Amino acid sequence: MIPAIKVVNRQRKKRLDLRACQAFAEAALGRVWTRNRKIIFPAEIDVLLVSDVRISQIHRDFLAVGGATDVITFHHGEILISVETAERHAQQFSTSFLEEIELYIVHALLHLAGFDDRTARGYKRMKAVQEEIVREVEIALVLADEVPGSPGMVVESLKRQ
Repeated sequence: MIPAIKVVNRQRKKRLDLRACQAFAEAALGRVWTRNRKIIFPAEIDVLLVSDVRISQIHRDFLAVGGATDVITFHHGEILISVETAERHAQQFSTSFLEEIELYIVHALLHLAGFDDRTARGYKRMKAVQEEIVREVEIALVLADEVPGSPGMVVESLKRQ
């Protein structure tokens, strides 16, 4: 059974469209689950949007690594995403802030699904699947937005160069 996923803003550094993030997270979770219905996800998944300061603390306390990172995934279903790191990476990779958040959501969901990017082979496989899911979700959300009577939603292009 597919779990509930909830996106929660726990930072004040950057404004964002929480409804768009929630819609994306729900659709992305569905896509990940569809790829392998044998995945046993936690009963509930929480995506927490946090500051660099907060993610740095978690990074140090739980992974013994100093400094901010983009996303941390805990197997019990908690995902932490740094909005400040997403903003920096958006500038660095010529993408949008929302694209980075969405990429991190899919990346974390793939970790929960058992993907591992610690080897070159695992990294390559995970990157390909993650980009494919982001594209699939983008298309699905854009098509849903074009259906008469569907809730209006602006979805930015998710293609990364």
